[in-house]
Amino acid sequence: MPTVSCLYSGELRCEVTHHGSGAVLITDAPIDNAGQGEAFSPTDLLATSVATCMLTIMGITAKSRGWSLEGSTAEVNKHMTERGPRKVERLRVHLKLPQHLSDEQRSLLQRVAEQCPVKRSLDPLMQLELVWS
Repeated sequence: MPTVSCLYSGELRCEVTHHGSGAVLITDAPIDNAGQGEAFSPTDLLATSVATCMLTIMGITAKSRGWSLEGSTAEVNKHMTERGPRKVERLRVHLKLPQHLSDEQRSLLQRVAEQCPVKRSLDPLMQLELVWS
């Protein structure tokens, strides 16, 4: 069984269904690439995947140790190439962890986030900047 199914619904939009849960999301081409920008673009989902993967993998680590990560956030700035083939050139991810965590806990969580599967799957030529607070 596939993980997801994607249906091109016209007007540069796709409807994506997650087979495990039945969750549905819509993508739309961005305004700067002939779309209406009314939903996540495919490259927005790439940026989202990096951030949520890092939060999730840190959450798994924290949960296994009885730590609370509730309230942690990640904000992503996505920069597309201006020349050459259109692609994501750089992501800047600002991760904010709860203040109650010790320096040792933060250090472990940062190391774990660096190893998230999505980050490991990215093209090494794409710049990925992590900012922690």
